[in-house]
Amino acid sequence: MNKENIEENEVKDTKESTQNGANEASMGEKPENVDAIKEEVENKSEEKESEEGDASNKELERLKDELAESKDKYLRLYSEFENFRRRTAKEKLDMVQTANEDLMTALIPVIDDFERAEKSFEDKSTDLGAVKEGVQLIHNKFKKVLEQKGLKAMEGKEGMDFDSEFHEAITQIPAPKKNLKGKVVDVVEKGYMLKDKVIRYAKVVIGN
Repeated sequence: MNKENIEENEVKDTKESTQNGANEASMGEKPENVDAIKEEVENKSEEKESEEGDASNKELERLKDELAESKDKYLRLYSEFENFRRRTAKEKLDMVQTANEDLMTALIPVIDDFERAEKSFEDKSTDLGAVKEGVQLIHNKFKKVLEQKGLKAMEGKEGMDFDSEFHEAITQIPAPKKNLKGKVVDVVEKGYMLKDKVIRYAKVVIGN
């Protein structure tokens, strides 16, 4: 082997040795980098989990506060409703018990007049005409009080059309006149209305 071949082989061996050393150095550093990266990833993961945990705890606390507030509002509303229900029931009971108080108060003076009239009957010297006039006045006063409270007598007369909305036929008789067939022949008992409501139908006789 000549001198040139020997030098060429030495250079080649030097390059291979240098390359192998570089590769070994590179391979030795790699595990250290992987561990560092892995540790960093784990740390970030733990930090993220911690942040998510804190966020979940805050959200849970917020929901608990909202639930407590809603419960408090519900209890307040329920209490107010119960008070309103009791108060309304009491007012309704009082209204039923005293529904006629206003009417009774208006009729008391009429009762006083009737009592005075009864006393006048005991006096034999009392003029009968004066008594009759006094009773008529009391009667008119009584009717006026009832009218002020909304009571109204139905109009009823012979020859009017029969109306089941206002009349109650208690019997039928042969019509005294042809034009009274199917008509009201007689009003036996007046009907009355309170405001616009019928509270007693007029009892009538119908011609057939």
